[in-house]
Amino acid sequence: MEKESNNKSRVLIVGATGFMGRKIARASLAAGHPTSLLHRPDMKPREIEKVQTLLQLKATGARLIPVSFDDHLGLVKAVSEADVVISALNGPTMASLQLKLVDAIKEAGNVKELLGFKRRNFQPSLFDKRFLPSEFGTDPSRMAHAIAPGNAVFIDKMEVRKAIEQACIPFTYISANFYMAYSVANLAQLEKLFPPRESVVLYGDGNIKSIYLDEDDVATYTIKTIDDPRTLNKTVYLRPPENILSQREVVEEWEKLIGKELHKTSISAHDFLALIPEKELPDQIGIAHFYHFFYEGCLANFEIGEGSEEASILYPEVNYTRVRDYLKRYL
Repeated sequence: MEKESNNKSRVLIVGATGFMGRKIARASLAAGHPTSLLHRPDMKPREIEKVQTLLQLKATGARLIPVSFDDHLGLVKAVSEADVVISALNGPTMASLQLKLVDAIKEAGNVKELLGFKRRNFQPSLFDKRFLPSEFGTDPSRMAHAIAPGNAVFIDKMEVRKAIEQACIPFTYISANFYMAYSVANLAQLEKLFPPRESVVLYGDGNIKSIYLDEDDVATYTIKTIDDPRTLNKTVYLRPPENILSQREVVEEWEKLIGKELHKTSISAHDFLALIPEKELPDQIGIAHFYHFFYEGCLANFEIGEGSEEASILYPEVNYTRVRDYLKRYL
């Protein structure tokens, strides 16, 4: 299958109604890519907001493709009409559904050219399609030590990576670190979505560095990678340098904006982990992840090595959102 005449890859997005998926779809359309959105044909009345999202994206140029994940031939046809498949699926079925996508890409593959697999000693690829699985967070290959129940998502993502690489399917993995909506907007206060104006809890001394990304910037960087040979079969880390900050530094930015110092307390790693048994599962996962982010510093405590790239170096033209500017919307 050939690319469209504008030389832009044809993009198929799976999970376009989700938090990250809809942003990636908008970024793909804004960049001029012919963009198709795979969706379930049997969406229920309770999913009316998802349907409205699909229709809004269709109105801006997206093509809707109704296909069930149980319809293997339908999946094969859908991926055969794309050059790049991007999954933004999430939830407990993320791994199993993506493995079905891998099978479909394998069957739809075209013999065309070798796509740089020598680095990993892969056999010649039969595929001319690139797959971006649903990652967009912490690099799962660095999280084998993650504590339960937060480790489950990393195990699932590594299972999908293994299937992709065993099939010799060209890939790009996006490591987007920490979404600002869940970390900057609330000053990293669990169970909150707005920044506090009176008091804040710091994790340890609050000085461990994390890396914060506006979700729209994640989408922009993601779409920039898909036609870039430098990102083929690599992990792309999103590390905008001005957003590598400690929790304390994020709090200080908010204090400057509101002209007021917040009352600060601290919670130790031991006491923080002790909260897990008394919480519901989603919050247990959040605590486990926050432990690795704010006590271990897992997002920023390593150098990017061979087989990886850094997005702000590859794409200096992207005027990414700074933490301070992100916080201004909450004034």
